[in-house]
Amino acid sequence: MTDNLQSALIGQKVIVRTYSASVHIGTLTAKAGKEVRLSDAHRAWYWKGAFTLSEVATKGVSTGSKIGVAVPTIELTEAIEIIPINDAAFATLEAHVERA
Repeated sequence: MTDNLQSALIGQKVIVRTYSASVHIGTLTAKAGKEVRLSDAHRAWYWKGAFTLSEVATKGVSTGSKIGVAVPTIELTEAIEIIPINDAAFATLEAHVERA
């Protein structure tokens, strides 16, 4: 895949799976090679109700999922998968944010 194909996702809510930094969900604001920047980004620690990240992106998650609080921006290296997430699925992630 080329950067031009991935750049079509700029401005969209996405799930990013990285080689070593786990899974993050947020709005894609920049991409260069395997480096990406997300705004309003959450780390997904654990999810239930979906077997794959593709299912998380389309169906969302259910009770028992552990999603971290949002950070304003995060830059990730070694992004190996970027999946657009629909608004309904994103809402389920926000509903399961771990709060202190």
